[in-house]
Amino acid sequence: MIKNIEDVTCAFLHDLDLVCFSHLRWAFVYQRPQHLLSRFAKHTRVIFVEEPMWHDGPDVMRITQDTKNVFVAVPHLQNGNDGCPIMRQQKLVNSLFPQLHVKKYFAWYYTPMALPFTEHLSPEFIVYDCMDELSAFKFAPPELTKREKQLLDMADVVFTGGHCIYEHKKNQHPNIHPFPSSIDKVHFGTARTITEDPADQANIPHPRFGFIGVIDERMDIDLVGKVAAARPDWHFVMIGPVVKIDPATLPKYDNVHYLGGKDYKELPSYIAGWDIAMIPFAMNESTKFISPTKTPEYLAAGKPVISTPIRDVVRPYGDNKLVHIASTPEEFIACAEKELKKKGRKTWTTKVDNFLAGNSWDRTWSQMVRQIENIVTRQAAGEKDSDIKESAIVG
Repeated sequence: MIKNIEDVTCAFLHDLDLVCFSHLRWAFVYQRPQHLLSRFAKHTRVIFVEEPMWHDGPDVMRITQDTKNVFVAVPHLQNGNDGCPIMRQQKLVNSLFPQLHVKKYFAWYYTPMALPFTEHLSPEFIVYDCMDELSAFKFAPPELTKREKQLLDMADVVFTGGHCIYEHKKNQHPNIHPFPSSIDKVHFGTARTITEDPADQANIPHPRFGFIGVIDERMDIDLVGKVAAARPDWHFVMIGPVVKIDPATLPKYDNVHYLGGKDYKELPSYIAGWDIAMIPFAMNESTKFISPTKTPEYLAAGKPVISTPIRDVVRPYGDNKLVHIASTPEEFIACAEKELKKKGRKTWTTKVDNFLAGNSWDRTWSQMVRQIENIVTRQAAGEKDSDIKESAIVG
């Protein structure tokens, strides 16, 4: 009998590599893939295959070792080569296995668009971690929905990045489980005791409203701009890279400060210097199913939060009075004024800590492992894939 999660992972991952296919780059923003796969890397080797990059040299798979057990593989395709890009990527993926001496492995997908050059592979089983509704994102390939259906048919288990996206997809796979955003409480909790500002934030006046994340089509640029214009004495600290949108469209006021991307280790130092954290996402197709990781991170840092009515923020954080929900600039300003007048937050902080007590990436990871271990156990017992998926419906 396996008694604890360490026993499970040591037995189950002993001779298996994890090969991940992702639309996100390992070194871009530290988020869900890095949190989860870094935990797998404590027990097995993780090979993280990114989307291709184009260059002037010959096709090559460039492999770097990020940490002891994490290898990042980036296909580099030659500009001007008339060969089929999919076939060329497939050839590079094939070359990866002998290079790293991969024998037995399981596949972990973040993007269905990797299927055209990986569907020929023979992993022991397939995990699809559906962290976002990618088909709703800007510049999403038109064939993404078709490829996701194919991946759902192939996957042995599916995880979702939140409850809203789970509700949307729960009837599309018999073995699907919601795993909303988690937190590293110790890391972000240090913000409660940090007193020294980073150099590029130190001279920004208070009150400060802060945001950390990718600044893209999900951002409600109009809301941020109108609040900044209406309250020129409030200062807005925007931390993160600008992608997929024209930077010229962003609000350009003296009280809006774009500090660029920061290393994950630095984030608590910035949050510590804010008065209020914010999640100013637009209410559009690209945000319909998101579950922002920053919600529990801000709370773990001890900062009050104002968010637009994103479904997975409203429930449970808004419903439990842990986060202010504002749909308009006027509502945002009203929530902010109310929060800025408060003299103390001891009762709220206690409520936050109690709510977050069971929330951690370690727990999420261990629960995912148990779901995967169920598949391995059934495979070892000789059950067919169809039997495994059918039993998952009632299991």
